[in-house]
Amino acid sequence: MNRSPNYLCLVLVLQVATASAQTLDETKQEAFRFLEEDQPRLAMIGDAIFSYSELGFQEFKGSKLLTDLLEKEGFTVERGVAGMPTAFVATYGSGHPVIGLMADIDGLPVQSQKPGVAYHDPLIEGAPGHGEGHNTNQAVVTGAALAVKQLIDRYGLEGTIKVFPGVAEELIGSRGFMAKAGLFDGLDAMLDAHLGSRFGTSYGLTNMGLVSVEFTFHGQTAHGASSPWLGRSALDAVTLMDVGWNFAREHLRPEQRSHSIVTWGGDQPNVVPDRASIWYYFREFDYERIRALHEKGRKIAEGAALMTDTTVEERVFAGTWPFNGNKVLAEILQANIERVGMPHWSEADLRLARALQKELGVDEVGLPSEVTPLRRATQRASSTDAGDVTWLVPYVRLTFPSQIPGVTFHHWSSGVSPATPLGHKGIVVGAQAFAGTILDLLLEPAHLDAVRAQFEEDTKDVTWTSLIPEGTIPPIELNADKMEKFRPLLAEFEYDLESGKTYIEQLGIAYPTVRDRP
Repeated sequence: MNRSPNYLCLVLVLQVATASAQTLDETKQEAFRFLEEDQPRLAMIGDAIFSYSELGFQEFKGSKLLTDLLEKEGFTVERGVAGMPTAFVATYGSGHPVIGLMADIDGLPVQSQKPGVAYHDPLIEGAPGHGEGHNTNQAVVTGAALAVKQLIDRYGLEGTIKVFPGVAEELIGSRGFMAKAGLFDGLDAMLDAHLGSRFGTSYGLTNMGLVSVEFTFHGQTAHGASSPWLGRSALDAVTLMDVGWNFAREHLRPEQRSHSIVTWGGDQPNVVPDRASIWYYFREFDYERIRALHEKGRKIAEGAALMTDTTVEERVFAGTWPFNGNKVLAEILQANIERVGMPHWSEADLRLARALQKELGVDEVGLPSEVTPLRRATQRASSTDAGDVTWLVPYVRLTFPSQIPGVTFHHWSSGVSPATPLGHKGIVVGAQAFAGTILDLLLEPAHLDAVRAQFEEDTKDVTWTSLIPEGTIPPIELNADKMEKFRPLLAEFEYDLESGKTYIEQLGIAYPTVRDRP
């Protein structure tokens, strides 16, 4: 039977479309299997970064671990980007689409905690630790990148993967500088991973932006007892600024958040301090309000300097906009989350969760059994330096389940689960959800078209402008003194990359370790 050319073309198009759909499904299954088999390596990444306990801008061992691994796998790695020694970009593939993957890697001060132990038991008292669990984040991102890399090689897929670290995120420290350096130019989408107790994602405005700024006052030393009238106290100026800002709070929006620490106050009481510094975070819900808070801070600092006959200078450490997630990208990610589903929790995982919840005095709910539905976010008082990136490229954040419900971030309890079998299971499902999403974007052009249309709608009345002044350099010296003190002590507990054991096995910790209670 003769068929018209148009008919034959239609049949061919239908066949190709069907094959493409089958190929996408089968390709995702390959990625998922690869990640299940790769769990020991993903656990190694998370456990090693946990053991390093490196603070922001000092993530040298974690950065080396990641860049060495990615380079060994064939990624092209550019180190020390945007003026930050621990920041990098690792690239694989060619052409479009260009998909970015990003996650935080830094720890927190005074958060040392033995993994798998359901009560406060630091490895080293007063040492840094992963009191939010950032050690797991890059394991998810790296795992997804490696899984998709295998498929790019096997099937000759067109597209480029770029992996970025979230250096010094707890200082809101790096992505603003990376954005100013143009490192996100040309990306079609950015996927960001952060652990939590849920498995899900959201879209819309999520949190506050901020400016991080230190005011340093300069005066004149004098003997604090015999001739204090000859001195001009920089510490008095810091104190007056703090008082002035606290009086100003009555006239600020209730939504704002501002907080400070004195970073230097002098050497000893009988010497009038000729230098003193105070460090502020000024947080608000939009760019103009953030700038207004910063300007009010400047005026109060100038007033304090006038009252004390001192001078004042400021240094901006960082600045970021509020986070805005792309709805269409979130919908694509959510579909993959639901396809992957929650991990299978063991009795040991559940026992750890309930024991820690009991220790904390919260509801003993164990661990979630269902993924969290897609939701529209609400703006909260927290901040992340990923905010700037969300106004430059379509962006989505995955929350993957490596944390126990009821814990408090920036608290020892958040360091209990991220380097345990519980945490490892969350890493794998998070990497699977990301791998599926990347494959959707590589193989279904209509998805990217919809994502881009959503981004253009979200940003049509917005022009991103950095809150970091021109000429500002990253404050890479921050935390160097703390790591110089604790790194030699932490070396005793450093993860052995060659052992083939998990971190809790290396430490000889029974999983889980809970309090014996009557």
